[in-house]
Amino acid sequence: MQLHEDKPDYDYVLRGADGESALVNERTLRRSFIVAPGALVEDWPVTDAGALRPEDLSPLLALEPEVVLLGTGAAQAFAPPATQAACLRRGIGLEAMTNAAAARTYSVLAGEGRRVVAAFIIPADGS
Repeated sequence: MQLHEDKPDYDYVLRGADGESALVNERTLRRSFIVAPGALVEDWPVTDAGALRPEDLSPLLALEPEVVLLGTGAAQAFAPPATQAACLRRGIGLEAMTNAAAARTYSVLAGEGRRVVAAFIIPADGS
């Protein structure tokens, strides 16, 4: 049996994430960030899902997603209702989950060619 490495046809491959860091391509990121198949926005200033404001979504929405995955760290948390409504008004789904679950979901959706954007919250204290 021959094995072949399957290389995606997009620029940013999210290899995994947890509550303290994430691996994008071959780079370890230890601060909150945004990733899409064709874009990486480092040092996103959000460190708490409960404090996420609608205006914090601007860099995500600029990437014109059909769905936004919100990785909320090691534990699942939800954005405030006003922030969720900012996506819903535009017809964009906002799904909150742990960073590990968001990384897996991003990989599946990006691999399917979907217009997915994932935002990962990594707390400033790493917890």
